[in-house]
Amino acid sequence: MDLHLENGSNGHQVRECTANGVRVDNQLLTRSFLLTPDRIEADIALDTVQGLDDEAESSRIIERLLVPQPELVLLGTGTRLQFPSPRFQAALLRHGIGLESMDNAAAARTFNLLAGENRRVVALFLLPAGVANAG
Repeated sequence: MDLHLENGSNGHQVRECTANGVRVDNQLLTRSFLLTPDRIEADIALDTVQGLDDEAESSRIIERLLVPQPELVLLGTGTRLQFPSPRFQAALLRHGIGLESMDNAAAARTFNLLAGENRRVVALFLLPAGVANAG
């Protein structure tokens, strides 16, 4: 039996992921952003996983993550894997939303795959503030 992956999504796709930014479709993003198959929110004022340790900041980000009603949140933590506080993950789980942390390149590949399967996925890509001037 032949299996073919059909990309059912006509939405956004991550095309490139480097230390200097993430290219979504033809747009290079150099600041942290939130991505759904049909929306890019480029005004996320968070550049490190440690920023999620702050309760007010964590609550603000969670509110934004809940808007598209995802089943899964992909947390792209930059060029290397880092984990958010257990409190952040627990807050998402209370809303029935899973969290997967990975580096940005892995988050990009996973986002494209899940979006192509028409899954309700949100990716939060964290980019250090310093890369905004590097591109």
